[in-house]
Amino acid sequence: MKLLVVLMVLAFTPLAHRMTEKNNTASFYDFTLKNIKGEVIHFSQFKGKKVLLVNVASQCGYTPQYADLQKLYETHQERLVILGFPANNFGGQEPGSHEEIASFCETQYGITFPIFEKISVRGVDKHPLYRWLSDTHLNGWNDQEPTWNFCKYLVDEKGKLVQFFPSQVSPTSETLLSYIR
Repeated sequence: MKLLVVLMVLAFTPLAHRMTEKNNTASFYDFTLKNIKGEVIHFSQFKGKKVLLVNVASQCGYTPQYADLQKLYETHQERLVILGFPANNFGGQEPGSHEEIASFCETQYGITFPIFEKISVRGVDKHPLYRWLSDTHLNGWNDQEPTWNFCKYLVDEKGKLVQFFPSQVSPTSETLLSYIR
């Protein structure tokens, strides 16, 4: 009976949480996710660069931020990577398939930064990456989960979460840019 309980707990405990129980820390660079084309991306390839993670949606009032995100990426891509995570958590504003999302990003905004497969960024099915981003015990300080689409998390060159920006902070605002320079 005890073994069954332990197996059930492990089965329902997110990987990032199990990693922290074992190692007492989870590294941003330990994550791997599939991009919108289904290719596995290892976050360890981002070592040495700042990384801005954004939960995105194609039918949101903040969707025009895609243009500013692309501009930011083009201007600072030698030291900054932007990662977009489509999520349908807020008002059903990202209902599309992976193919539809990829087409929208390319045709409407010319997006060249990495866009990933759709995930959940809050709730009981929150992806382990977003658990790490929004759990003080996992990232060291932040407990703020996304409050709407286009919330932004900044990870520094060493993989440490350093800042959270709510949706209304534009990707080209001086507030955000001061952390990029």
